[in-house]
Amino acid sequence: MSDREPPRRRVPGPARPARSGGGRRPGPGARPARRPAAPRPAAPRVIRLGSPRPRLRMVSLALTLVLIAFVVRLLQVQAVDASTYAAKAEQNRYVGYTLAAERGGISDRNGVALATSVDAYDVTADPTLFTRKQLKIDDGPEQAAALLAPILGQEQDTIVRKLRPQNKDLRYVVLANRQTPQVWKQIKDLRTALAVKADKDKSTVNFLAGVLAVASSKRIYPNGDLAAGILGWVNSDGKGGGGVEQQLNKELAGKDGEIRYAQSGGRQVPTAGSTETPAVPGSDIELTIDRDIQWAAQNAISEQVKKSRADRGYVIVQDTRTGQILAMANSPGFDPNDLSRADPSSLHNWAIEDAYEPGSTAKVLSMAAVLEEGAATPRTHVVVPNRLHRGDRLFKDDINHPTWYLTLNGVLAKSSNIGTILATGQLGKTQSEANEVLYSYLRKFGLGSYSGLGFPGETKGILAAPGQWSTSQQYTIPFGQGVSVSALQAASVYSTIANGGVRVEPTLVRGTQGPDGRFAPAPTPKKTRVVSAKTAKTLAQMLESVVDDEEGTGTRARILGYRVAGKTGTANRVDPATGKYKGYTSSFAGFAPADNPRITVYCAIQNATKGNYFGGQICGPIYKQVMEFALKTLQVPPTGAKAASLPVAYKP
Repeated sequence: MSDREPPRRRVPGPARPARSGGGRRPGPGARPARRPAAPRPAAPRVIRLGSPRPRLRMVSLALTLVLIAFVVRLLQVQAVDASTYAAKAEQNRYVGYTLAAERGGISDRNGVALATSVDAYDVTADPTLFTRKQLKIDDGPEQAAALLAPILGQEQDTIVRKLRPQNKDLRYVVLANRQTPQVWKQIKDLRTALAVKADKDKSTVNFLAGVLAVASSKRIYPNGDLAAGILGWVNSDGKGGGGVEQQLNKELAGKDGEIRYAQSGGRQVPTAGSTETPAVPGSDIELTIDRDIQWAAQNAISEQVKKSRADRGYVIVQDTRTGQILAMANSPGFDPNDLSRADPSSLHNWAIEDAYEPGSTAKVLSMAAVLEEGAATPRTHVVVPNRLHRGDRLFKDDINHPTWYLTLNGVLAKSSNIGTILATGQLGKTQSEANEVLYSYLRKFGLGSYSGLGFPGETKGILAAPGQWSTSQQYTIPFGQGVSVSALQAASVYSTIANGGVRVEPTLVRGTQGPDGRFAPAPTPKKTRVVSAKTAKTLAQMLESVVDDEEGTGTRARILGYRVAGKTGTANRVDPATGKYKGYTSSFAGFAPADNPRITVYCAIQNATKGNYFGGQICGPIYKQVMEFALKTLQVPPTGAKAASLPVAYKP
């Protein structure tokens, strides 16, 4: 190996381009040729944005205006008109209905129920739940009415009008008042069945969803038509429509309550709470009548009215000492449980409302005046001719007879019109003075005045002042024609005599029992001395002759073991339709026991058209039947003393 460097290996490089202008290749130290410059890209165009401040100002202004509008509206809703909107919201959200107070009951003097209330329902509806918006059908009210009408006993059109009211915002209507639980169960079962079907089949519509019920009560009368004239009835609005139900409606009705609750879609929202004002029940009324005596009186008068084909009749039974009415029966009557079958003319208590000429039962008033004024005594002789000319008329008795020679007691026993005219003529020096005296006694006994019961429709009768009496009235009023009374007034006259001459205002209510259970007795009735005890006792003895003496007209009223005082009456009757005399008023009045009076019974029958029409013949037996029953019911012992025996006639 040598010390010389090894030869360098030439590495081929890239070929160099030839110079321009020659063919020489550049040498090792030559400068490389310049490469052509690449084209420079164009500078980007600068876009300058506008100032954002104007835009921000506009947006801010717009937002400010919107916020101001919201604030103003908010202030209006929450401050200015807050109460108005709150009320509207409350009205739309909350619904309410009345809680009917339980009506007080009516019982007789022994606590036997005569009128009471049972559970019932007021069927109601929300009309807004029957609209197309709710049901998605147009005939929702019609379909609902088709199902409800036969159950409620109403016409379909009536129900449709209620379910589609003119006021589209109406949320509550009453479809039927006081329906039985059975009726509401029928409706509820139908509504449930439709709801179940609608859940399974979406094409089914529950068009009874808007039918609801409010708990209420229904008035019932357990004894049917017994004492219907006294009790009256309750109308569809729940108010008394007659009798005691009307007279004492405020006490019986109590005070309704109210409940309000939140609702949605016709259903109560349980979590939203509710407000309730409880109802206050009505007071119970205890009457003075005795149910059993009432039944006996009503049964007796109904049979006789039917037998005699009379227009109507009435019987009153009264406690002579207290003035309490033990029975007040009318025939024909009605059943307050079903007024749809009642004759409108029977929906009255005619024993109080009917004014008629009493006839001979009023002669006891004339005798009371004569005895009290000292014009005569029971033994005073009275010559009674067959005819008597007075004023412009010729008067007679009910039968033709020869001249009678009667005592004043006999005039009453034989019910002589002529003898009564002659007796009352002794009350004054002139007929005018006699009229004034008689009138004063008629007023004292209660004629021409209300009885004090305050009963709806009560009549005070007709009694003109003596200065207005016609020529004939001066002589007819003493024997009970030309003056009108009610049956209650007539009964009160005899009770006054039985009570020793002291008139006690009749009463029908013993007391009331409030919701607190306390019994409040009725106010003590007013008492008025009419005639002396002596006169009253003498009259009682004279009335015994009517029944006990064979010459009397009331022998059919005798009761074995009891002394009976009574008087018959047969008067010409004014036909209310024509205002002219047609038919007769037949009556009988009296009390027993005559020596220690406890009970007064008065009976009257209007226009008997079959059989006998004399008071003693058709009313005497009714008096006996009712009086016997009342004496036994009240356990009045038989009379111990013998009947007074006053002379009826004398020998001239």
